[in-house]
Amino acid sequence: METMKISSDQEMRELGEKIGKSLQGGEVFELIGDVGAGKTTFVKGLAMGLKITDDVQSPSFTINRSYEARDGLILNHYDFYRLENAGIMAQEIAESLSYPTTITVVEWGESVHDVLPENRIIIKISYLPESGRRVMIKNHPLKG
Repeated sequence: METMKISSDQEMRELGEKIGKSLQGGEVFELIGDVGAGKTTFVKGLAMGLKITDDVQSPSFTINRSYEARDGLILNHYDFYRLENAGIMAQEIAESLSYPTTITVVEWGESVHDVLPENRIIIKISYLPESGRRVMIKNHPLKG
């Protein structure tokens, strides 16, 4: 597990962008953090690295947003904050995971935890008391 300090929204986007540039499809991210921790800011950076030109927004109220990316890739961004029971969404996540050209990002993934692969990239974002965020990355995609 790699741990780093992020001091600003810009640094969070830059981290996402750096990771996004390396993605080739099939990657699965689970983002963990409180409301306002920077999960969607990270996804905006991923989108920049994937050359997505659409305005990336939190899917809190829509549950899912999908974006076309470079090289025929698709970014599926899920947010289950308001969903107590995944129901049919667990099937949708499983389907998203089956496409090798899709990158799947899940926020508040407790309700679909059983569907997510063990080798997913887990990013936990925590507030630091003095300002900024601590980001812990398990299965870091840039670390061979």
